[in-house]
Amino acid sequence: MQITRQADYAVRAVLHLANSGGQRTATSMIAEEQRIPPSFLAKIISQLSIAGLLHTSRGARGGVTLAREPKDVTLLEVIEAIDGPIQLNECVGDAAACSFDENCPLRPVWCEAQEELVNRLRSTNFADMAAKGRAST
Repeated sequence: MQITRQADYAVRAVLHLANSGGQRTATSMIAEEQRIPPSFLAKIISQLSIAGLLHTSRGARGGVTLAREPKDVTLLEVIEAIDGPIQLNECVGDAAACSFDENCPLRPVWCEAQEELVNRLRSTNFADMAAKGRAST
């Protein structure tokens, strides 16, 4: 499983905002510093705004801010706002999708792996990641 490039860009954009100290940031600055194509970033910003993760404002003093504190925004929320719900295998979301039904030895492995991944992403917030980034520089 691999997240999309769009979700990766979204994570980097939100991390950039988490490091901004709540300051409104121009999307052009985010695009430049995070090496995200501006037209692609515009679509990402729109999706994150619709998901309630960002506030946007237009005009000379416009820009983007997080809608909540970085500690209250999780990696899972950002990825799912872009890519939709995480699903390692079709049978995880729908047991009937498996032709082996309850006798399948793989479904429990996929379900457990997905649960661990989702829990990890849900427990990772942007305040913690921003702090780790500052500590390593």
